[in-house]
Amino acid sequence: MKIIDNRGLQPPQPMMRTLKTLEKMKPGETLAIINDRRPMFLYEELNELGYQHETEPQEDGSFKITITKSGE
Repeated sequence: MKIIDNRGLQPPQPMMRTLKTLEKMKPGETLAIINDRRPMFLYEELNELGYQHETEPQEDGSFKITITKSGE
């Protein structure tokens, strides 16, 4: 599983970094991202692309989002 720490970045950088990484991944691979806030616009994009995602609030107030790339 790949992990990207997007904390401290201003929108839209976290979303752009995440989508760019997903483009390079193979179907079925999983990516975990850590964001300062819930990525509401990213959720919309992931849903449109058919990717599965799960969000877990972290103790430090950040959010860990686990994304599984769908089949192409």
